[in-house]
Amino acid sequence: MSAKVFIGISLDGYIADRDGGLNFLTDPPNPNNLDYGFVEFMLKIDGLVIGRKTFEAIRKSSPRWPFSKPTFVLSKTLKAAPEELKGKVEVFAGTPHEIVRAMKMKKSNRLYIDGGLVIRSFLDEDLIDEMTIIQMPVLLGGGTKLFGTLTSHMEFEHINTEIFQNGLIKTRYKRKH
Repeated sequence: MSAKVFIGISLDGYIADRDGGLNFLTDPPNPNNLDYGFVEFMLKIDGLVIGRKTFEAIRKSSPRWPFSKPTFVLSKTLKAAPEELKGKVEVFAGTPHEIVRAMKMKKSNRLYIDGGLVIRSFLDEDLIDEMTIIQMPVLLGGGTKLFGTLTSHMEFEHINTEIFQNGLIKTRYKRKH
């Protein structure tokens, strides 16, 4: 099983602004319509684990569910997926280890982990193998932090960094064990 993160972040470490907004991720000009490697990343993934806020942001920004792969929404407040997403999305209230077991039963062994609290909970249980972080050239001054206090020190090895003409910096890290 592998669990990977692919996420955009502000210069000051936020993944959403104070209102939960994600516009800063799409604000930088992108004249060549680059996907910054997301499509290639998704080809190597066979399941998603996302948080409720991420789920709601995706539903709000897209008229139809954009993922064809099994998706677990980690939530303590959401009890079930909306009717139109039955069979595509499953709501789950367990721990990261329990989610990993459930995803394995669905033959999903290469997981995309998204959402601040979900990423932190997977890090706390030492389940993140690789992170791709795309840094946006903006300071938000507040919002949802990607990283918070972790239960232990974690080391990652730098894989590579790409710098794009519009100021975005994409860096990949692999967990050192």
